[in-house]
Amino acid sequence: MTNQYVPTDDDRRQVAEMARIGTPQEGIAKVLAIDPKTLRKNFREELDTAAEIANAKVGGSLYEMATNGNVTAAIWWTKARMRWSETAKHEVTIDDGG
Repeated sequence: MTNQYVPTDDDRRQVAEMARIGTPQEGIAKVLAIDPKTLRKNFREELDTAAEIANAKVGGSLYEMATNGNVTAAIWWTKARMRWSETAKHEVTIDDGG
């Protein structure tokens, strides 16, 4: 007789949190004391959506900072999201001795 793994709500919260911060699946499985295949089978949704949820949260935080006067956040936003860049003008002169 085999023991069938049944995830709890606490397990789901823990997996989602660990996956959002980038913990490798092998590490999450180790914490839960399950095989990585069991992790992927039972927590597919948490694993598949974790990065997008984390990115949305960080993006929202950055947006709030940028729109509330944080100049560094605003500069980063324009470069990363709007593809703005700083341009430098370089002038080269050659002294031909004359």
